[in-house]
Amino acid sequence: MLPPLDDASRPYWTGGAEGRLLIAHCARCQRYFHPPRSACPTCDADPEFVAVSGRGTVFTFTVCHQQFNPSVPTPFVVALIELAEQPGLRLAANVVDCDPESVRSGMPVEVRFVQQDDAWVPVFVPVT
Repeated sequence: MLPPLDDASRPYWTGGAEGRLLIAHCARCQRYFHPPRSACPTCDADPEFVAVSGRGTVFTFTVCHQQFNPSVPTPFVVALIELAEQPGLRLAANVVDCDPESVRSGMPVEVRFVQQDDAWVPVFVPVT
């Protein structure tokens, strides 16, 4: 289940159609921030969306064995990914294409996208 797409979040959810992870960025204070919102949380300036590398590391994670959604098989990994562009720039995502028990904090990952209706959901895979 995804949140509704609105003006503040639409670029984040649709950038994956072009293979780009778009993250809110403030041109005034030069900070990235996530989740996206209509104004910079530091200086209240209007944000822009900037394509980032899509590389990062697993900051923390959990392996879920409880099935909450019948379309999502268990076990699955939910992680906080710290993006390479800025310390503390983190987003929640699934880590896929690996044994869930192999996921570790600090593990290098890179983004892939899964289309879900009108959105392209960022997921992360281990860097090989």
